[in-house]
Amino acid sequence: MKHIFQKGKDASKPTFLLLHGTGGTELDLIPLAGKIDEEASFLSVRGNVLENGMRRFFRRLAEGIFDEEDLIFRTKELYEFLEDAAKKYEFDRNNVIVIGYSNGANIAASLLFHYEDALKGAILHHPMVPLRGISLPDLSGTSVFIGAGTNDPICSPLESGELEKMLEQAQAKVHLHWEHNGHQLTFDEVEAAAQWYKKLI
Repeated sequence: MKHIFQKGKDASKPTFLLLHGTGGTELDLIPLAGKIDEEASFLSVRGNVLENGMRRFFRRLAEGIFDEEDLIFRTKELYEFLEDAAKKYEFDRNNVIVIGYSNGANIAASLLFHYEDALKGAILHHPMVPLRGISLPDLSGTSVFIGAGTNDPICSPLESGELEKMLEQAQAKVHLHWEHNGHQLTFDEVEAAAQWYKKLI
């Protein structure tokens, strides 16, 4: 998977896994990582799927309808890539926090839904429920920040609440942060994520 890795100033800090939204690139969320923790390492990944020329992390059948078979395949692909990258770049595989937006947040949530050891924590900006009807792994010790918009036309408030409940039932510690906005990622939401992260570490 095409990516950028940058070693941080403090090796004891988490490594951020950065996952962009639809139509983005591996450059998009790098400024975000700096706002959360400028001393942390980051691994920023480009989605492997093209939809009408736009990069994504998995296919969809229509707006809001995921290709579940492809989602499961791409989630495994990303998980295995993360394993290999940890060895290659010598970062602590057990100290990875994902920062994902929209499509990137969806596949990040899918990592949580499928692997109990995938992530130490997650900052999910405007995620949807990736899959329904599956049993989640034990996510005890995993902390999750969900940034949601009360007027989000893509990810409804009900969906944000459902994801929060599903993760909490899997024993994750979840903080759901609301902005009175749509699907866009705002400065205030990033600042809220930064404050959550500071309490976490």
